[in-house]
Amino acid sequence: MNVIISGNLKTHMLTQTNEKPHRCDVCEKRFCKVGALKTHMMTHTKEKPHQCVVCEKRFSRRGNLKTHMMTHTKEKPHQCVVCKKRFSQRGSLKSHMLTHTKEKLHRCIVCEKRFGDSGSLKRHMLIHTKEKPYRCDVCEKRFSRSGDLKPHLMTHTNEKPHRCHVCEKRFNRGGYLKTHMLTHTNQKPFRCDVCEKCFNQSSHLKRHMLTHTKEKPHRCDVCEKRFSRSGNLKTHMMTHTKEKPHQCVVCEKRFSQRGSLKSHMLTHTKEKPHGCIVCAKRLTHMLTHTKEKLYRCDVCEKKI
Repeated sequence: MNVIISGNLKTHMLTQTNEKPHRCDVCEKRFCKVGALKTHMMTHTKEKPHQCVVCEKRFSRRGNLKTHMMTHTKEKPHQCVVCKKRFSQRGSLKSHMLTHTKEKLHRCIVCEKRFGDSGSLKRHMLIHTKEKPYRCDVCEKRFSRSGDLKPHLMTHTNEKPHRCHVCEKRFNRGGYLKTHMLTHTNQKPFRCDVCEKCFNQSSHLKRHMLTHTKEKPHRCDVCEKRFSRSGNLKTHMMTHTKEKPHQCVVCEKRFSQRGSLKSHMLTHTKEKPHGCIVCAKRLTHMLTHTKEKLYRCDVCEKKI
């Protein structure tokens, strides 16, 4: 018994001294526990010894299998004392509690942005390191998160396991389905604290906030012009590369933007889908009544 206690104490002391005597022979990463090294080695060998008896999915860690089993049993043993919401994992509850305390303990050493959990910080750091460790075996496209690789693989298999029970539309991500459901409920849970405008997606709110802060975090590496949206930067880059990936199937004219191609197609179909509610004239005539400027230049962001 004393030997066991002595061994546990010795291992615990390593967490205090930050000593990591166990080294991976493949990537040279170091660990303070031999068990942690053994588990890490499975990332190299791709070994997954722990199998789910229900769906036969395999895992490299027993703890991951135990957590996975709760997706079958629907068990959620960890409850928030504030709002009573329940979670299957203690870590998920711990992260959730930060939404009540607004506490962000984890800070990025590069840009000083703060996060509520270490996982979010770890994912954020990949932005700075440009590291994309997850690779698609089909097209070799790389991703910074495993969660992004899995839905991407479905673009090759055309698999869409998530189905809307209202309109039967299918999605390859559960998050896309969840967002889609808001179109049926008209729910807009994300509210701007400045102007109180509401949005059905957090990403839309985040993008909207840039209109208040005037922040333009996306910079062109060629001419250093800055943009508030990554999509605008991507489109702008085509002015340097002269790339025009969208081609008209009728006259083969090419465009840098899908929206430009869509508008161009109307010149072939003679379709005028936009009707004025004042005088029934079609196309962009309504703007003469509202004086609204709907279209924004992706190069200089001026609205017309």
